[in-house]
Amino acid sequence: MPLLIVIAAILLLVVLVTWCKINTFVSFLIVSLLMGLALRMDIGAITQSIQTGIGKTLGSLIVVIVFGAMLGKLVAESGAAQRIAGGLMRLLGPRYIQWSLMLTGFIVGIPLFYNIGFVLMVPLIFTVAAQTRLPTVYLGIPMLAALSVTHGYLPPHPSPTALVQQFHASMGLTLLYGILLAIPAIILAGPVFSRYLKRYASEPGKMFVAPPLPEAELPGMFPSMFAAMLPVLLLAVTALLKLWLPAGELPYKIVTWLGDPLIVMLLAVLNGMYLLGTRRGMPSKKMLGLMDDAVKDVAVIILIIGGSGALTQLLHDSKVSDYIAETLRNMHMHPLLLAWGIAAIIRVCIGSATVAGLTTAGIVAPLIASSGVNPNLMVLATGAGSLMFSHVNDAGFWMFKEYFNLSVKDTIKTWSVMETIVSVTGLIGSLLLSMIV
Repeated sequence: MPLLIVIAAILLLVVLVTWCKINTFVSFLIVSLLMGLALRMDIGAITQSIQTGIGKTLGSLIVVIVFGAMLGKLVAESGAAQRIAGGLMRLLGPRYIQWSLMLTGFIVGIPLFYNIGFVLMVPLIFTVAAQTRLPTVYLGIPMLAALSVTHGYLPPHPSPTALVQQFHASMGLTLLYGILLAIPAIILAGPVFSRYLKRYASEPGKMFVAPPLPEAELPGMFPSMFAAMLPVLLLAVTALLKLWLPAGELPYKIVTWLGDPLIVMLLAVLNGMYLLGTRRGMPSKKMLGLMDDAVKDVAVIILIIGGSGALTQLLHDSKVSDYIAETLRNMHMHPLLLAWGIAAIIRVCIGSATVAGLTTAGIVAPLIASSGVNPNLMVLATGAGSLMFSHVNDAGFWMFKEYFNLSVKDTIKTWSVMETIVSVTGLIGSLLLSMIV
């Protein structure tokens, strides 16, 4: 019976968000209240669980998410993203133009929140398409595949960061494993898949074509790369050093502190402010304005994460998560496959990758301790499932359709297939990696 209540709650969440068009955060609260009542929890305990869940989930995440948005905004608005793209295109040459855009999407996508990255990077694709006379879809899919993978797989993006916390994983190791899985996923969904997309030659809407910044106004290649990649460097280096240094010693403690996501993102933002702002004479008022805009950009996603935390806490406090874990264990399905499958189903039903990932976490988290599965791989498998088959209920689907001026049918054949390749590749990679780590 508890399992049926949870299934009904998830279905109700889907209906409220997709059919009733109720705000996702409000929908999470409604579903949490009703689920608590259905599970016969004390009325006071229900509201206490909701408040506790929101607080616990956002407590350690909100700073990382906000700092990540700020850094991404600085990288994009300063012209650093444009500089990285231009440098890679010159380095790899016209023959490998897709690979240049793909690498740009990956590098810039790590600190850049997905929707912001889409809006800010797509005009760059159109500019390159106009210069090379190649179809925009053919050029765009590799970059957008890279943005999608970083959004679903890698911290400091909101969903992977929240999953790291809920699964008690290591952010540094998750990032390292995630990059290993991201490489084949991006290549297959990008340059390989896009070879079959040259016939999609529709012109983008003129309102979406933005003029690039003049070359003289762009920051240098090194500061652009260093600003965008500093979070990755700090997390990766500290994670590797912790494997080598003796635990409990002072150097180990210092490295652990430097590898804390809050410290990493704070240092990255301060470095970005200096390299991309102050050092280049950007007015303080403009820089602070960019920071404020970045916070507004992620406000909605912060609320969604808080709502998912309320639902997760109710699953825990009602003890139904233990019941679900026991039931799922009896299905004799690999935990990674199970996490991917649940996330994929919710994603297809509800559209939001973030909601899919975080809702799945509350269901499968108890499996980690009992099954012995690597929690870092559980983060990646869940993240991969949350990207499965984006279609008409996903905002990203409609953004791609309108920006690239495609029909719904052609958007499914291009965008939806690309997202599916990314998702399935992530699952296969997680299963293969589980045999080694």
